[in-house]
Amino acid sequence: MTQNEIYQDLKTKLHDVVPDVELRIKSELAFEINKLKVERNAVILGHNYMEPALFHSIPDYSGDSLELSRIASKTDKDIIVFCGVRFMAETAKILSPQKTVLIPAKKAGCSLADGITADDVRRLKAKYPGVPVVTYINTTAEVKAESDICCTSSNAVAVVQSLKSETVIFLPDEYLARNVARATRRHIIFPSLTGGEPETDTLLDKPIIGWKARCEVHEKFTLEDIQNIRKQFSDVVILSHPECSPEVVAASDFSGSTTEMIRHVQRTNAARYLLLTECSMGDNIMAANPEKNMLRLCSIRCPHMNEITLEDTLEALRQTRYVVEVPEEIRVRALRAVERMLEIIPSAAD
Repeated sequence: MTQNEIYQDLKTKLHDVVPDVELRIKSELAFEINKLKVERNAVILGHNYMEPALFHSIPDYSGDSLELSRIASKTDKDIIVFCGVRFMAETAKILSPQKTVLIPAKKAGCSLADGITADDVRRLKAKYPGVPVVTYINTTAEVKAESDICCTSSNAVAVVQSLKSETVIFLPDEYLARNVARATRRHIIFPSLTGGEPETDTLLDKPIIGWKARCEVHEKFTLEDIQNIRKQFSDVVILSHPECSPEVVAASDFSGSTTEMIRHVQRTNAARYLLLTECSMGDNIMAANPEKNMLRLCSIRCPHMNEITLEDTLEALRQTRYVVEVPEEIRVRALRAVERMLEIIPSAAD
């Protein structure tokens, strides 16, 4: 596409979302990126949470983190540019060790991935010997390497059930763990590694041992938000991510991964929708489905996803910057946890 064609396409999709002057600037950047990725034999992957002008202009593939990593593992390109946060690029490197994997922002962290360390997992395993460790895909390679199996938000319940274990360690997302515990009729324990009694929910059945990390975006949505929206829009269909609190999930009409929420909007015909997730995703769905009436509760933007820009993506390709590396010993162990999930649940989404 020419620069003008990119601009016209962005204008058609995003005229209600992004100011025209910004679209003109970003179409210039997108044109340079698309030209350079051909020259460098690169593929660009764009997570669903990318800002709209980037999401709708440069990715060869878009979707959730695991889906994109699996695509990356099959590409014949020399360079993979992952427009998402660092743990996502690490997962691509775990699955594609022979490829050069780049991330446009140097840090691009995540409150969940930063909320637990490999040493924390080792201490939990020492406290609960023999108990299988399920680790959310939103974790570092080092944490995955200490795990028995990974999961995504869409398959977390199925992964826990597949283990046939009385007790399961589920890390690191507190709210996802609580939602899985509720769905599997288990009680949840948040152990202290420094002494004292663990915090527990009401006993139901078998225990899940959790950890108290949260997504700094999804934890901000509240039951009061839902109640206020329904007072004003009684016909709204509310979709929430399983990283939201159990109270928010229970009060929603649908809860699922980013991919599942997109599919739900595409396959249904409600008067209006509201997504309780990273706000750029709502903008991206609105742009891709202009016939759908999307409400916006868009005061919550992931600061880490927001680090990924068209400007930095261009420099990543120009300078082969920032290269993501995973030590081989860690990569091999992390790969086993990811592959075990894929063997049990071949179709997975974050």
